Amino acid sequence: MGKKGDLSNFERGMVVGARRAGLSISQSAQLLGFSRTTISRVYKEWCAKGKTYSMRQSCGRKCLVDARGQRRMGRLIQADRRATLTEITTRYNRGMQQSICEATTRTTLRRMGYNSRRPHRVPLISTTNRKKRLQFARAHQNWTVEDWKNVAWSDESRFLLRHSNGRVRIWRKQNENMDPSCLVTTVQAGGGGVMVWGMFSWHILGPLVPIGHRLNATAYLSIVSDHVHPFMTTMYPSSDGYFQQDNAPCHKARIISNWFLDHDNEFTVLKWPPQSPGLNPIEHLWDVVERELRALDVHPTNLHQLQDAILSIWANISKECFQHLVESMARRIKAVLKAKGGQTPY
Repeated sequence: MGKKGDLSNFERGMVVGARRAGLSISQSAQLLGFSRTTISRVYKEWCAKGKTYSMRQSCGRKCLVDARGQRRMGRLIQADRRATLTEITTRYNRGMQQSICEATTRTTLRRMGYNSRRPHRVPLISTTNRKKRLQFARAHQNWTVEDWKNVAWSDESRFLLRHSNGRVRIWRKQNENMDPSCLVTTVQAGGGGVMVWGMFSWHILGPLVPIGHRLNATAYLSIVSDHVHPFMTTMYPSSDGYFQQDNAPCHKARIISNWFLDHDNEFTVLKWPPQSPGLNPIEHLWDVVERELRALDVHPTNLHQLQDAILSIWANISKECFQHLVESMARRIKAVLKAKGGQTPY
């Protein structure tokens, strides 16, 4: 017995093609494997309407939120990204003849491509600093990779001995909330940490210097004279190098500014826009160190072990890794221009 019921558009085209080729209903049914009734019905529909695609309505329950309703829901999302499912449903039902439930709202949002996610945490950028970021991007939008190769990047970072990860989830029953296997222990201030200062350029990974105490202007002056100066004069003997630093208070102290003025014939300090960690590729090297620390088979149990692990990870960062980061500067600058000085994905 041949196939009955509705056919796909391709199969309907085959039926019409066979009948137009002069085959009878019986011959078409035998050739294509469809029932005689189906062959007759499809061909009659084609003769009457000249179309081979199915005119039948789709099966199933009618969708409660049509295209117009989806546009309305999209506007509600755009107006308040932090609205809960209950709030979205309540606001959608206002003034609507047919109300929907939260389950329908969830299904509709997923169909539209929306999912509930944790927002990315980014620094707040003031209007003034947006302008400064935009000015920096415009001034360097024509820099090539060869230009960025002349920049030495620097920054400080702190790594904690113990991490408090709010994203950890466990499986437990209702009455197991205080079971030892269901607890995550915390230590005040993360159990202490190690602060380091580092620098690198496209050519080479620079020094990583542990900072024993809080970094003030005096301590930073020692770093500049003992590490920055020999790095810049060695890597850029033609005095065409740029040294990058952010706008931390110790970087802007008078003794630091005076030191750079005394050595401005050897290299140039890059004028850096405020609130711009995403522009500094060294931030991604800190991410590399952090990920490698968490991936260690044996985790450090004291600050000395933590410092040794950080220094070892830094020393083993591949050349391809930090060179790729420098080569991304053109894209970072373009992203700032596109955001008009605002937040970027970096």
